Amino acid sequence: MCIIFFKFDPRPASKNAYRLILAANRDEFYNRPSKAADFWGTNNEILSGLDLEYGKEGGTWLGINKRGKLAGITNYLESHSNPDAQGRGFLVSNYLTDKDQDSYSYLKKVSLEGHLYNGFNLITAEFRAKQDVVCYYGNRGSPEPIHLKAGIYGLSNSLLDTPWKKLLRGKQHFSSVVDDQTLSCDGLVQELLGVLNN
Repeated sequence: MCIIFFKFDPRPASKNAYRLILAANRDEFYNRPSKAADFWGTNNEILSGLDLEYGKEGGTWLGINKRGKLAGITNYLESHSNPDAQGRGFLVSNYLTDKDQDSYSYLKKVSLEGHLYNGFNLITAEFRAKQDVVCYYGNRGSPEPIHLKAGIYGLSNSLLDTPWKKLLRGKQHFSSVVDDQTLSCDGLVQELLGVLNN
């Protein structure tokens, strides 16, 4: 089960605090060939892993660019999938390469084409000097994307914050880690890896 936990705090009280803390894993499609996270070839503006499977090459599940845009996707658990549906990983790649649309506008466009894909949940974010924005859209939920408020969120293979046992347990563990003010940067990373390993 793919999972993403994140804490969004656009204006943290402490100047040493983080505006976003994110922990994610890709826990399905183990046999699909992929490239580990790295900057994209000659485009060293985008950092992500990349799908290498024929027909899906160039898609990704999580990425960030130097302009402050971030996106992550999880698949929505369904009993049957459409083998002819468009590749969901391109939703992340396309957002990261798009220079014109903001987070919400991009998801609004995606929502109009959501029926072309198997089930997914997509998080898009922009981090700028004056305003940080995180938005969510799931094509098996609300027809409209939503702006997320500051808070701690969990996303798995159902809609945002669906109370599945693994998600609830992981979110509680994630919350205790990100709220621990005594952790160094390296300590925080190690603890977050522990959250993902549970």
